[in-house]
Amino acid sequence: MRILSIDYGKKRTGIAVTDPLQIIANGLATVSTSELFDFLKAYVVSEPVERIVIGKPMQPDGQPSENFQRVEEFVRRWRKNVPEIPIEYFDERFTSVMAHQVMIDAGVRKKVRRENKGLVDEISATIILQGYMESRRQRHF
Repeated sequence: MRILSIDYGKKRTGIAVTDPLQIIANGLATVSTSELFDFLKAYVVSEPVERIVIGKPMQPDGQPSENFQRVEEFVRRWRKNVPEIPIEYFDERFTSVMAHQVMIDAGVRKKVRRENKGLVDEISATIILQGYMESRRQRHF
């Protein structure tokens, strides 16, 4: 079964997913946040998903960011409507900064980075998922 991760944004949301063996995290899509719930419900019907990991938006000092309330509302809605697939938080601090650096390191031009903001969201979701997978590995050793 796959693990899916979400980088929840006010307008756009990045989504990443593991392979069925949960070895590799890959970007899946960037969707309009207003369409996220329906997108995920359709996805979990077509692909077996063990759990969802959603970035917990925090400020550098550990306080919740302005987006935290929207994320909490989404989590409550998911848990109420799809309780068979657990959703859990994972610290997302600095993932957007890391995503921009990944794009720079990969040679993505400044114009493309500026115009394709959805790519940053998808890469951020992938970074969240990789971090989550790494933390699980460390707990098992």
